[in-house]
Order: sequence, then structure tokens, then C-alpha cells
Amino acid sequence: MIKQPAQSTVIQNTETQIPENQQMNDRDYLNDLLMAEKYMTTSYVQVLHEASHQALYEDIKNIFNATCDHQRDLYNLMFNKGWYKVQSEEPRKLQQTHQQFSQYAQQQFPK
Repeated sequence: MIKQPAQSTVIQNTETQIPENQQMNDRDYLNDLLMAEKYMTTSYVQVLHEASHQALYEDIKNIFNATCDHQRDLYNLMFNKGWYKVQSEEPRKLQQTHQQFSQYAQQQFPK
């Protein structure tokens, strides 16, 4: 029979080990900033949905817009340097997806 400890304990490596050649580079920093900007815009959207005070809403909306602009600037910089890639889609697949959602919208929101 195995005895379980009375309390849980944290087990961790007491030494942080980062190899010298594993330093962050410009691409890593920009990617980290881009992810932070994406997270912040998502958070601001939640605040905007729930803001009951008009002046606060306007202030948050201005910050949200500036954050979106920063996010776009980071994306453009990374894309121009070849550090952010997007995949093109076949026109046929785009048309199929458009038709699918158009039909869905017509069913959900009839005129």
C-alpha cells in the first residue's frame, strides 16, 4: 500500500537554466508585443461591452483604437520583415465559405 502525503508539496527545479545561445531576438520581442496587444484589445472589448459610464466608455474606446493601431503596426512590421506569414486560400473555398455564411445569415435574419 502506497501512502499519500498529508499535504501537497510543490516540486520544482531550484535553478533556472537558460542556455546562453537561447536569448530573445528582435523577432521574439516583436512577437511577444504583438501577442500582448492582441490580448489587450480582447480585454478592452469586454470592458466596452460593460461600461455604463459614457465618459469612461469614450476613454476606453480611444485606448482600444490606439491599441488596435499599435497591433496593426506591429503586424505590418513583422510581415514586412518576413516574420509573420499568412496563408492564401483558393478562391473556390472562399466563395464556398461566403455562400455558406450568407445562407446562414438569411435563415437567421430573414427580412
